[in-house]
Amino acid sequence: MTTSSNSDQRRPSQGSVDVSILREVARTSLVHALNSVNGAKTLVLDPSLAGPLSLVTEVSLLQQHGVDKMFWLESGPLSAVTTNIVYLCRPRINGYADQIKRHSAESQKHTYTLLLVPRTSTLITRVLEEEGVLGDITISYYNLQFIPVADDVVSLENSEAFKEIWVDGDETSIYDSSQALHTLQKLFGLFPRIIGKGDHAGRLADLLTHQATQRSGADRENLLDVSDTLDSLIIIDRRVDMITPLLTQLTYEGLIDEVIHIRNSHIEVPASLLNAPSNPNPTASGSASTSTTTPTPALVQEKKRKHHLSASTDPIFAELRDLNFASVGKRLNKAARRLDEDYRARHQASVSQLRDFVGKLGGLQAEHRALQLHTGLSEMIMPVTRSEIFNKSLEIQQNLLASYDVPGQITAIEDLISQGADMQLAIRLLCLASITAGGVKSKTLENIKKEVLQAYGYSYLPLLLSLATPPLAILLPNPLPSSAPAAVVGAKYPYTSLRKSLRLLIDGNESLDELENDISYVYSGYAPISIRLVQCVAQKGGVISNPAKNKDGTDEDGRKGKSTPLGQVQAHPIVGFKGFEDVVESIAGKTFDITQKGEGVTNGVSTTFLPTLEGRATTTVVFFLGGCTYTEIAALRWAGRQTQGRKFLIATTGIVSGGSIIESIAGVGRAAASSKEANL
Repeated sequence: MTTSSNSDQRRPSQGSVDVSILREVARTSLVHALNSVNGAKTLVLDPSLAGPLSLVTEVSLLQQHGVDKMFWLESGPLSAVTTNIVYLCRPRINGYADQIKRHSAESQKHTYTLLLVPRTSTLITRVLEEEGVLGDITISYYNLQFIPVADDVVSLENSEAFKEIWVDGDETSIYDSSQALHTLQKLFGLFPRIIGKGDHAGRLADLLTHQATQRSGADRENLLDVSDTLDSLIIIDRRVDMITPLLTQLTYEGLIDEVIHIRNSHIEVPASLLNAPSNPNPTASGSASTSTTTPTPALVQEKKRKHHLSASTDPIFAELRDLNFASVGKRLNKAARRLDEDYRARHQASVSQLRDFVGKLGGLQAEHRALQLHTGLSEMIMPVTRSEIFNKSLEIQQNLLASYDVPGQITAIEDLISQGADMQLAIRLLCLASITAGGVKSKTLENIKKEVLQAYGYSYLPLLLSLATPPLAILLPNPLPSSAPAAVVGAKYPYTSLRKSLRLLIDGNESLDELENDISYVYSGYAPISIRLVQCVAQKGGVISNPAKNKDGTDEDGRKGKSTPLGQVQAHPIVGFKGFEDVVESIAGKTFDITQKGEGVTNGVSTTFLPTLEGRATTTVVFFLGGCTYTEIAALRWAGRQTQGRKFLIATTGIVSGGSIIESIAGVGRAAASSKEANL
């Protein structure tokens, strides 16, 4: 049984969840894994783990625990001066068996340890046995689970989870997700209620509750308390809403991901954007985003450096990340003017005021560097957003979402292919047309597939096949052939009815300010279905109307449509999908609502269902199985700001975009590393 003293240490006050403890858990687990190998060691690192590890540790910590050199895990010879060689990698055979055999043939004496992430694999053991090296290597694991990527976002950082589940049929990541969610329960108490939608989400819920049942049956003393911090877990199966990731993200952070690509919270940017500003006038820096239409050639050609995008160290990014990109220029100018005023104030300052200025100078300089960075990023994004292909693709998306002239949109997609649009963009639009329209005419679909293969190469034939067959089945002909399997027939998406019942589209004549009164602002008028489903559970009024508006539709300043604390809605108890049962059931996949019982339960009902108990807020955990987008994160943050008494913690297998999903299925993802010697 969890003691009250331990509970007090684990659970922050006022219903908030401190996710930094997960980083400490990951660091401690890594230290224990490294310390299991005595002495100096060479660390051979799976490139796919470099990004996740950089979020929980640094090179100095590895060196303190015996790591002498680090190399990427790749085929070819490995030169190590230490006796101990530690392989840290995902459960895949990546060439280490060949390196061990090569060392043996060259009479090199090494002690090998294989640390698999996040757990050991029977399959790997069998393969190593067949390779004849099982006796030469010690197999252990590094249990890397949720990694905090923001104060309200934790991720398994598994970029391949979607492909593994819905293309390869590998459900390993579902089990890994259950283990990570159970760790949350051990830290903060049992989820009183587990609610969700989707067949694979249902399997995850079954695994999670099975672990709790096993624990209570095996050892009554270790029965977990029902959480007084977490009020529920909502699991969204990515297959339940494939429309949202296929759309172009229109928030600032989302567009950075679309255009520049964010990998494990890091981006690669021109080095000059990260250097100390040479211009002493911040106003000049801040105004560039509104006047510049193309980035300078130097920026495009300049050597790139990695940068960690973090709201905790970058106040300007915290302010910009969830904005619709159309609002970013004004906000940058506002920040530049504020900085400029702070700098100018020193000229008329008294001695004591100068002392205060010197004290905050470091913060001003950091903010100035951040302003320079985000102005530069905006300059890199704007040429893309003003390009003909980008705007044509947005027009196609908006028309498809409105079910307007679908044949005309198909023709427009063909035109984009002929104009040389990116492969992933063309495929995203084609899949979007199929889902929203209930399929594409058979002859038209076959012709477009031929055009895709001729334009981009026949290597993409497996991609087209994967998109058209179960369990994914999102690129389908209309009507379906009589020979279509039942799984394909059942996969037809009820978009037209959902558009009305979930209020997915905001009228096109609304201004941007009015759109920002609803989660639809993240897609300039379209509300993500996944977030509407979350609202069906945790913010029911937001599905029917805009929760941000006061009764008279104005804020405390009398401006129409701006959200303020006065517009917050009191959080209601979690009662599942009540009131939206028919809508949710119309979507293919399992619907579930499970009540967990442990210690701290009265009459079978946990008091944490009431988020306002004793004036405390509670936290609702929303888990995306298969990944979520930055726009969905922004929409959930917006929903949280409109609710008094409930916060949202976003958890996911990874952060994705339509482009990353398509490229993952196609097997054309960007290389994670380019040099042999590794660094984090």
